[in-house]
Amino acid sequence: MKFIILISSTIFLISSCGMKVPYTNLIKEEFGLDSDEKMGKVQFFTSATIILNQELKADNQVTTENGTLVSSSNSEKESIIIPASTRCLFDHYGPKGEIFVRFENGDGRVLRFFSKSDASKRFYFDVDWAQQGGPKINYGDNVYKVDLLRGSPRSAVLMVARKKLERSKRKERVVRGLKI
Repeated sequence: MKFIILISSTIFLISSCGMKVPYTNLIKEEFGLDSDEKMGKVQFFTSATIILNQELKADNQVTTENGTLVSSSNSEKESIIIPASTRCLFDHYGPKGEIFVRFENGDGRVLRFFSKSDASKRFYFDVDWAQQGGPKINYGDNVYKVDLLRGSPRSAVLMVARKKLERSKRKERVVRGLKI
């Protein structure tokens, strides 16, 4: 009896989970996600890891009281790692239909995703990949360089969990016939 309950609860749990599929304009139209309010109720995910690096350097040359030249250099590194399948929320639409999503709270802490062309295309992580010195992005109050060697930011797309529910009712009865 316990075995049957365990198996049935496992099947229910597996069937209740949704599959993650790329978010496209077709899904947007199918579910009527045309307003900020409706988009705010959708849970988004990333498909690939995105890593943002920042390095602050400060060089300083001074002369001490006894005439010694001192050269000092300070550097501070910060990396923001957004692993694949990280949850994010819709923040706002951009002027060209791009979607800005938020992974954490704070001003300007959003990433932009853009659909490259027609309705069936996915929303890709959007930065200027041809920037000299590598792609850079404003995140919060700082400028970060997108790490192209670790993670796979070029192929990162927005994903949504989707599941289908089908309910069917079936009624069955046996007709015995009529006697004279």
